[in-house]
Amino acid sequence: MSRTRVRGAETYWPPAGLLGRVGEDDRRVLLGLGHRVVYPAGQITIREADTSDFALLLTGGTVKVTAHAQDGREALLAVRMAGDLVGELAGIDGQPRIGTVTACGRVLARYILRSELLDCTKQHPAIGLALNASVVAKLRTATGRIVDFTGCDVLGRLARILHHLAVSYRRPGRNEAQLPLSQPEMATLVGAAESSIHKALRALRESGAVVTGYRRITILDLDRLARIAAAAGSPGISPNT
Repeated sequence: MSRTRVRGAETYWPPAGLLGRVGEDDRRVLLGLGHRVVYPAGQITIREADTSDFALLLTGGTVKVTAHAQDGREALLAVRMAGDLVGELAGIDGQPRIGTVTACGRVLARYILRSELLDCTKQHPAIGLALNASVVAKLRTATGRIVDFTGCDVLGRLARILHHLAVSYRRPGRNEAQLPLSQPEMATLVGAAESSIHKALRALRESGAVVTGYRRITILDLDRLARIAAAAGSPGISPNT
């Protein structure tokens, strides 16, 4: 999700991301690290098992994190948006990458070397604490979602990922959320053909959970979307339930 600007107010960074976990002064420090990079849709920015040790601080756009299981299947590990730091594990311990990061649409980021990231956390303890908290939160989420997509059809996978993103990145106090995702990007996120995404989105629209527009999807009813996500893979349950 691109960072959100409100007229007369500073940029809003979702609390799920690193930039949303720190104060304004530390945020400026983080945004001053490294150098600016731009990735086109579909570009791999970090590759699984690679030994590079930089991290990317996302300032606009969406990426997906995937990894290959032993049987060769590709597993979706996470979706990250503006304000998130990706690749930080290798940026901290220098070990090979555990996943591949791919741009879903145009992505803006700060390219931060491991040495610079470590120096920053030493000089700014609050940033180090926020980084640790961010990593722990990601691990907790990953643990809770290990089997999240197992046995799910495209509708279920789409409902689950949209609900997760909406809850993570919506503005406080709002029951709605707007995600700047095109249908091809959604297909990339859930690992499905665009034709299957068209069908799943039609079901979600008919249920009243979402409306779609050009390069965006608006979540209208988080509770209904949650019920659809929870029912994924259960036979005989309609999206309109």
